[in-house]
Amino acid sequence: MTRPDPLPGYPGTGRAAWKVGGGLNTESSADTAASTVESGADASMAHRARSVLSIRPFRRLWGVTYLCSVGDWLALLALTGLVTQATEDYKAQSFAFAGVVLTQLLPGLLFAPLGGLFADRFDRRKVMVCADVGRFGLLLSIAIVGSPLWLFIGNFLVGCCALLWIPSKDAAVPNLLRRPDQVETANQLGMVMTYGIAVISAGGLYAAITGINTNFSLQSAASEAGATRLVLFIVAALYLASAVTIATRIPELSRRVSTAPVAPDPDKPDTSGGFGAMVRDAARFVRTSPLVRGLLIGMIGAFVAAGALVGSSQVYATSVLGGQASFGLLFVALFIGLATGMGGAPKLARKLPRNRLFGIAIVTAGLDLLLVALSPHLVVSLITVAILGMCAGAAFLTGVTIIGTEVDDSIRGRINAIYQSLMKIIFAGGMALTPVLVGLVAPHSITLFGRSMIVDGTRPVLLGAGLLATVMGVLAYRQMDDRRSETIMSDLRAAISRKPRRRASGLLIAIEGNTHIDTSTQATLLAEWLRGNSGTEVLLAADPALDDVRLRTVLTGAGLNSARAHALVAAAVRADLVEREIQPALDRGAVVVMERFVDSPLAHLSVAAGLDPTELEGLADWATERLRPDITVLLDRDPATLTPRAGNAEHHWHVQSVLTDMAAADPDRYVVVDGDGSATDVHDRVLIAVRTTMAGRRLTEFALTEAR
Repeated sequence: MTRPDPLPGYPGTGRAAWKVGGGLNTESSADTAASTVESGADASMAHRARSVLSIRPFRRLWGVTYLCSVGDWLALLALTGLVTQATEDYKAQSFAFAGVVLTQLLPGLLFAPLGGLFADRFDRRKVMVCADVGRFGLLLSIAIVGSPLWLFIGNFLVGCCALLWIPSKDAAVPNLLRRPDQVETANQLGMVMTYGIAVISAGGLYAAITGINTNFSLQSAASEAGATRLVLFIVAALYLASAVTIATRIPELSRRVSTAPVAPDPDKPDTSGGFGAMVRDAARFVRTSPLVRGLLIGMIGAFVAAGALVGSSQVYATSVLGGQASFGLLFVALFIGLATGMGGAPKLARKLPRNRLFGIAIVTAGLDLLLVALSPHLVVSLITVAILGMCAGAAFLTGVTIIGTEVDDSIRGRINAIYQSLMKIIFAGGMALTPVLVGLVAPHSITLFGRSMIVDGTRPVLLGAGLLATVMGVLAYRQMDDRRSETIMSDLRAAISRKPRRRASGLLIAIEGNTHIDTSTQATLLAEWLRGNSGTEVLLAADPALDDVRLRTVLTGAGLNSARAHALVAAAVRADLVEREIQPALDRGAVVVMERFVDSPLAHLSVAAGLDPTELEGLADWATERLRPDITVLLDRDPATLTPRAGNAEHHWHVQSVLTDMAAADPDRYVVVDGDGSATDVHDRVLIAVRTTMAGRRLTEFALTEAR
């Protein structure tokens, strides 16, 4: 039998990347499971990245992002070099870099909403192609003309093109992915590409090209200018390659996907009117949406603090008596913290909701900035600045992810544009105002704990910025918080705790698989084994959508036959089961073994009824109050051995493909077990997987005796 193509929207990943048991494995089952669990969080990011990069449209867009990011950094270096070579005045040369940066940021300061309006009104792919073609022509003209005046004018226009390109790209990314939980990983990959790989590539390429003069002893002004112009020709070619790739290879960028808007107003944001109407609609959306309003409030506090820190860093480095070298060390500490925060944000998001994580990160950053202001020593400053960077990185990634997952596609471009434009305006304003405020306070020396310390204008400025960031963070938290039953301190403790945040003291284990017979058999066997080998209460629960009497009674009595009605009633019965049986058992500290909790019903309904998986997942989240198993055992059985359902032999292939994609997207929660063979053999593999996973996650409160 030939395996059919995967379900549209869920490209198959084949059989699971690793699993317990199976004839192809050369390691023993226990060794395989143990090695998998030991990999833990380190393997998680790799699995998530591979899952996202397996999506062809996103992978191509990621490659285009590389081309454009390398072009952006190369253009910055080359244009700075051209300005420096165009004058011999030392003061003018010292302003070359700032002038190039300012002219490229100026469009974002002047025309903030324009890029978002284009992204929401027009075809995003065409907008990106036009922007890339514009950048190609402008940089080509700068290289040919060579006039300093045209260099700055052309650079300003290049910034205008970037203003159109970036919101369209950011707004289109969520539409290329399979699941909403992949948006965060996609944002991480984009930031790694833009601020990591692309920077290294651009710096290396620029050094290699401009170093030709030194290597061949060609030190004339003409040769240096020629090398710099060559770099601009290369940058123009990169933008042209990006335009061609987007136009011919990524048609999915034109896709529009409507999701549930965050605004209380049920009306969908309007994109049919003129630009004025779209601006008013975006303002109304921000005004009526607590989530977006809180996001912008928190961002204002965060970037005021960041602008104050960067603007005062040179003088602050002197005040901690570290010399000029401390200035560089502080920047290194800040960027190490930023990278760490962006890398750790997904793990924190699994401990508390993102809307709370964002506010907590801002509040923590504000409090940490107070410590930076009061720091008496360089070592303390380096530690506190690194922590500040971690909070800022986590907040920035969380904010971008919230926009990508929670904001409707029809208005996402405008919200992205507002978010990024306000970031530039506030950051630039903070940097410009900080030196003025610092200059108002005359520096003087004091002795603290027997050590001399210089108190200058940087200290009160940083104290004020820290207080402002803290207040804004609290306001953002209160705006975005959708559950007030837990205090902010409890969430702070959960965020810094090594132990995963649990909604109850019990343990929830779900058995997922392709068929009811397999999951029912293995769930029953596992529950029986746990009752005999665990000192805690064990509850066996079944999927209410399978044979629950209440479900069939409601469907029959109400005459409901449609797939959507079936899904809604099943969700209602599942919600009752969670509230009536599962949650109370978990609160008592029991072990609950659930047959087909969410994933298998979701996969079957999306395949058999053709319902949207995102809508089904949202419905399941609502019904279960986002309760998810501590351990999900996926029975990976060869669909060719199963009986075709209703004459459709492809059904089981599609369901298994969806389930393996889910496991690949969240390897921390899933353990994949070979489901082929006798029930006893599969049961032995399930036991090995569960025992090893519990040991690896240090769930010592559910101690198990040796297998009998």
